[in-house]
Amino acid sequence: MVTVTKNGTKKISGRGKTSFSKDRRRKHHHFLVSVYYADGEKFGRVYTDKDKATRFAERQRRSPVVKSARITQVS
Repeated sequence: MVTVTKNGTKKISGRGKTSFSKDRRRKHHHFLVSVYYADGEKFGRVYTDKDKATRFAERQRRSPVVKSARITQVS
């Protein structure tokens, strides 16, 4: 969906933020760690344990070639 305004056009996402914590079907959640490197490369790894995902992201952030590392919950 695209909205045209006076300042320009904006793309509006039709999907809202889901509440994964209220989904009783889930036995575990999935956490995506996205690592962005200084040369423009991108790498992703999925974990089912948030603590392991956090430790991996922190370990990657210590590297001098990593620009950023993010954790997002995907399910």
